[in-house]
Amino acid sequence: MMDHARDLASVREATDRLLTAAAKLDNAAVAEPSRLPGWTRGHVLAHLARNADALVNVLEGRPMYVSEEARDTDIERDAPRPLEAQLADVRQSANRFQDAASVPADWSRTVELRNGVTDSASRVPFRRWIEVEIHHVDLGIGYELEDLPEEFAQREINFLTERFRNHPGVPTLVIKQDDGRLIPTGAIGSVPPEQLESGHHLTVSGSRADLLGWLAGRRDGSALQVDGGTLPALPPL
Repeated sequence: MMDHARDLASVREATDRLLTAAAKLDNAAVAEPSRLPGWTRGHVLAHLARNADALVNVLEGRPMYVSEEARDTDIERDAPRPLEAQLADVRQSANRFQDAASVPADWSRTVELRNGVTDSASRVPFRRWIEVEIHHVDLGIGYELEDLPEEFAQREINFLTERFRNHPGVPTLVIKQDDGRLIPTGAIGSVPPEQLESGHHLTVSGSRADLLGWLAGRRDGSALQVDGGTLPALPPL
């Protein structure tokens, strides 16, 4: 069961951590490339601000974005701004999200996100937590996947393997963490790992950070061990 109030507190902590780190940049550093292809650090910060406002829309029953084109236009418009404006926007939009998510509501209700994706309202704070933590890493300013809170990293792995479960573009996989935990995903990912026949699945092993990085499209998987075949290419998130 999702604890949206606890997740909301985690979002606040993660946002404060990101803002403190980003405040050490200067205007030139904001204009430099991030780790996301084609995006500067300014693009990442602008996206974080606009995503917070988009999730307010979701919580209040409006479309997440007016359109994909409008989403992209807003990010391009805001990306070149100086550091002070970027930080103020991230902070203010984060506060708007916190306010919207603090209003008494039916957290069991279904909400609609981008591209027709639906989810429980209770998971929206966790989705925002994902945005803040992963894009903090994407800024390339010293915060790495290994620095992510342990609870978050595990939940993000669980979330990503759930997204890829029964996906036609992903073969049957068993994710094996360095703590021995086994998580099935891919084509018939609902089958418990111990019931999968040998030779009918791939086992991908590695550290929590390396597995998360591969599943999230942030690492190429070269540090992972693959038994039963070669590491597959995952579809974009």
